[in-house]
Amino acid sequence: MARTTPRPLPRLRVTHLDHAGAPRMVDIAGKQPSERRASAQALVRLPPERRAALRAGGATAKGNVLHIARLAGIMAAKRTHELIPLCHPLPLDAIDIDLARTGSLLRITASARCTAKTGVEMEVLVAASVAALTVYDMLKSLSHDLVIERIELLTKSGGRRGVIDRRPARGRG
Repeated sequence: MARTTPRPLPRLRVTHLDHAGAPRMVDIAGKQPSERRASAQALVRLPPERRAALRAGGATAKGNVLHIARLAGIMAAKRTHELIPLCHPLPLDAIDIDLARTGSLLRITASARCTAKTGVEMEVLVAASVAALTVYDMLKSLSHDLVIERIELLTKSGGRRGVIDRRPARGRG
């Protein structure tokens, strides 16, 4: 198979690259702290035999799937700066993980709030992702037919860009 030379990327203003294209942590020293909020979700598609475990409250031989996934999501949010190389550590005021089963899907929603110089989006994305991975880990011994899908930012407020709300109209409020 022939190797091709990658094409140079078009010049975009990317905050995490310096003038030479090297990675850098964004300097936020001059920014004023403000209240920041964000929410994100991850969906876990469950095979029929795994839905029964969640209908029964989440109890498995490894422990309660829902309780442990919630705890994993909270812990992950608090350590996001250790996982994502250029993230700033943030003083989280709150992190909530909600797990709701609808049909064949387990919807994991992570919400966070802080007062800081930079946003809290990565913390909620990491929290939702790790909670979903924890569900997978706890249920995989019974079936590998679980699928993690649609990890996405739902809402963001605070900071220069203002409000982003990607929730469907029925989910707002």
